[in-house]
Amino acid sequence: MRFTLAMVITALPFFIAAAPQPTKQWGTAIPLSQLSSLINADKSVNFEALNSHIAPTTAKILRGFDNFEKNTGASHPFAVKGAQKRDSGELPLASLGDRLNRWFGTISVGTPPRNFAVMFDTGSSDIILPGIDCDASCDGHAFYDPGASLTSTELGKPFDAQFGGGGGAFGYQYNDNVTIAGLMAKHQTLGAAVHYSQSLEIGKFAGDGLLGMAFHTISNYDQPSFFQTLITEGQTDEPVFAFNFAAPKPELYLGGTNPEMYTGDFTWTPVTQQGYWQINIDSVVGNGQNVLTNVAGIVDTGTLLIQGPLLDVALLYAAIGGIPFHLGQGFYCFPCDAVPNVSFTLSGTSFPISTAAFNMGSFGDPSWCVGSIVARTVPFWVVGTRFLSSVYTAFDVSNERVGFATLA
Repeated sequence: MRFTLAMVITALPFFIAAAPQPTKQWGTAIPLSQLSSLINADKSVNFEALNSHIAPTTAKILRGFDNFEKNTGASHPFAVKGAQKRDSGELPLASLGDRLNRWFGTISVGTPPRNFAVMFDTGSSDIILPGIDCDASCDGHAFYDPGASLTSTELGKPFDAQFGGGGGAFGYQYNDNVTIAGLMAKHQTLGAAVHYSQSLEIGKFAGDGLLGMAFHTISNYDQPSFFQTLITEGQTDEPVFAFNFAAPKPELYLGGTNPEMYTGDFTWTPVTQQGYWQINIDSVVGNGQNVLTNVAGIVDTGTLLIQGPLLDVALLYAAIGGIPFHLGQGFYCFPCDAVPNVSFTLSGTSFPISTAAFNMGSFGDPSWCVGSIVARTVPFWVVGTRFLSSVYTAFDVSNERVGFATLA
């Protein structure tokens, strides 16, 4: 018997098994797990894995711009501000990453249900899984077999998530039932891949696929996301989902927020452009100094690092004593014994990035550490899980806003 990652995750005692029947609930917790590490045995950062994360994230953003224009007939406002398609190193499905400590949870698909380990990604909108007809690139993953599901419907539409020099995934679209911890989205559109790029093969990507949680305007299928379908079908009383990426109980919570995970009130920040979870960042503060003000950012659970435009990041590190890191374009380092204090101000409230989240570890010289804020040719800030691990984050679909609260 071949054990897939989804089977292993499901067997963990703190995971909640996905049930096949829909159940209306006030809130449902889905435990999350990290399946790899960026830290080497000597406590230094695995820079090869870290560096592999950068270009694919840029590719995911640009792919979303393309989908936005296809679905709405208009260019995304930031697509005309210098974002260009780049080289073949930029791969789609970037939120899945290579050898990175991503967060995974279990979903079930079809009737009878089969479990899959997926990453829940607020930086994309679609479900993509390895199909039963996938070539050798999908070996080792759990396969979605539409012919074995009584509720599967073939849509007769291909999908092509290709980007740049041929990386990514392509295959065919289906409708089927998708269930997470008892919450079922019926007739949910998903993609069954017939090919995965090398970066998604089992040796480099621990999960089976991706479940997007952004708005449908950046969907490759031009269809609602899983959570939007839950809302439409009345499977959740509150149109809110929330993430906690902090130990000891990292989780995705569907249908509201989990009061055990945070203290105080939420600071709500409106979505400024539907598609991504795009918000305004009042200021980026470094060592007590307002370095940047009123910059756009997207809240992206599928991105590990915090990425910002080239000039913005250069100004920040200049203010906090950082210098460019010679081994990786866009990375900066700082003295390990003087970790900077960096925070984002959101709707008037300051949210610090914890020291542990900002400091990625040393590389080469043990006295210099790598920062988790990286400069890239992106038109806005990409607020990834290195920041989100310092806060409790809620996504309000109906009111189009993102909430931040202090961790309990």
